[in-house]
Amino acid sequence: MVIDANQVSSLLDSLPANFQEGRSFGSPNFLGRFLLGFEKLLLGLGDPDQPGLEETVATLYRYFEPVAQQAGGPCAPKEFLTWLAGWVALTLREDWDALARIAGKPVELHQRDLIASAVQLYRLRGTKRGVEEFIQIYTVLGSVIDELNTPFQIGVHSTVEVDTYLGGGAPFFFRVTVQSASTDPAILSTTREIAQAIVDLQKPAHTFYTLTVETPVLQISVHSTIGVDTLLG
Repeated sequence: MVIDANQVSSLLDSLPANFQEGRSFGSPNFLGRFLLGFEKLLLGLGDPDQPGLEETVATLYRYFEPVAQQAGGPCAPKEFLTWLAGWVALTLREDWDALARIAGKPVELHQRDLIASAVQLYRLRGTKRGVEEFIQIYTVLGSVIDELNTPFQIGVHSTVEVDTYLGGGAPFFFRVTVQSASTDPAILSTTREIAQAIVDLQKPAHTFYTLTVETPVLQISVHSTIGVDTLLG
């Protein structure tokens, strides 16, 4: 920021008259120029790109908001997200570009959503809902977890080894089916790796599971809502 050679700090006006000595139009005194440094630091001298300490402190709260509370509202700057993630015991993954392709949204927005949801998800850790919601953050269509304990019902759960088991499933066992928004083999592989890492971290330690990644096809009354549980093409 360029400062006029004749500019005098406005802080000088707040000082007693004896500090004004030597000041005249077009010829600022030493103290008037000296105080410019403090005014720049404290008040910013009106530079929008480099706000002063006063404005920074007044808007400090925004550094703790991963997501704006309203459209266009203040939130943490991008450079602050890694530090903010550390507050909720998260390590932002290095494969965010792949995650962005899977979820279909910008990397930064993806990171903000995860940080904002972290505390709530920790309360659900070790539960079916917690695993499903954690996977949902990283995918478009989410996942389905089957604990294999549904009763035999004709027309509802009636296909042995598919949606029901005679005598029930194995104890402490569940099946995870992740719905992928892409048929690209690379994305399917990445989706599987991420989903497996999430399930391993979130599930109860004594349980075990199988994991399947699939792209749902259009099936009336089963997968038939475009953009929600199925995709065209």
